[in-house]
Amino acid sequence: MSILAKIAEIENEMARTQKNKATAHHLGLLKARLAKLRRELITPKGGSGGGTGEGFDVAKTGDARVGFVGFPSVGKSTLLSNLAGVYSEVAAYEFTTLTTVPGVIRYKGAKIQLLDLPGIIEGAKDGKGRGRQVIAVARTCNLILIVLDVLKPLLHKKLIEHELEGFGIRLNKQPPNIGFKKKDKGGINFTATCAQSELDAETVKSILAEYKIHNADITLRSDSTADDLIDVVEGNRVYIPCIYVLNKIDQISIEELDIIYKVPHTVPISAHHRWNFDDLLERMWDYLRLVRIYTKPKGQLPDYTSPVVLPNERTSVEDFCMKIHKNLIKEFKYALVWGSSVKHNPQKVGKDHVMEDEDVIQLVKK
Repeated sequence: MSILAKIAEIENEMARTQKNKATAHHLGLLKARLAKLRRELITPKGGSGGGTGEGFDVAKTGDARVGFVGFPSVGKSTLLSNLAGVYSEVAAYEFTTLTTVPGVIRYKGAKIQLLDLPGIIEGAKDGKGRGRQVIAVARTCNLILIVLDVLKPLLHKKLIEHELEGFGIRLNKQPPNIGFKKKDKGGINFTATCAQSELDAETVKSILAEYKIHNADITLRSDSTADDLIDVVEGNRVYIPCIYVLNKIDQISIEELDIIYKVPHTVPISAHHRWNFDDLLERMWDYLRLVRIYTKPKGQLPDYTSPVVLPNERTSVEDFCMKIHKNLIKEFKYALVWGSSVKHNPQKVGKDHVMEDEDVIQLVKK
């Protein structure tokens, strides 16, 4: 029996099973089996995988990477050429010879790489077509824009989300608050710090048994589902923010547009007429959560034209030094920082000081 046939069989059984407390345990087991089969599809067993997908190993340039996902003919390419055309000076195009890189835009001093991901859709998660390589690129993005046609958005949205979920990409979610630690002996130690509506000790044990884990500490710190537990055990999930871009708004009425505006994580645009691009870029900036640090040479004014852009999780002075050059930290003595992260302007800080957006820094070497 092929993996696809097994997956189909399990999905059918899950569809047949009623959802209630009595069957929760059984459904949890099925979900765990399904997750394992999916993983085998994405990373096939056996040594030499076939040759890598040509033209998909996209070189990462710029400070952040945004992937465009969508069905054919929803206007991804129009959106991309208009975005990269409107908002970038000539020569901010970093053309590489690869099929997936259409352009780089500069926004608020940061270089943002835009990737059009082709053919992600039709049965990609079951290993059809080029699906696997495309998703491998999608997993490395800092933000995913799902481009939808405003006339038939919901059907497409469900299908695309289903494909991405099947690949272990979780959109607009936080990692589940579950502590999981394997041990050598001592059985399964299960503690829940709050009331659980779905998981109990029995279900947790059986899901872990499916993964042949018989000794572990599990701590549930929030009301979790079986899927959350499986995500933690699999450990290869990526959590990526996502914006739904509803294209072709020139084809609907103002009243419909008002309704669309209330949907969370959504930006309506018209790629052809270039409507509402500034709103889209502003929203992209919010979701990427980049931090700009301006440099100041000694005795000169700060350089506000080209900031050093850091991701939100890593904004210490040490990270800033590593971003410029890895040898810089060896000669580092202290830094002077101006801005919202310090009490005095300037303030003398060490390498562990965490900076905030639009701070100004001057490094002092040994």
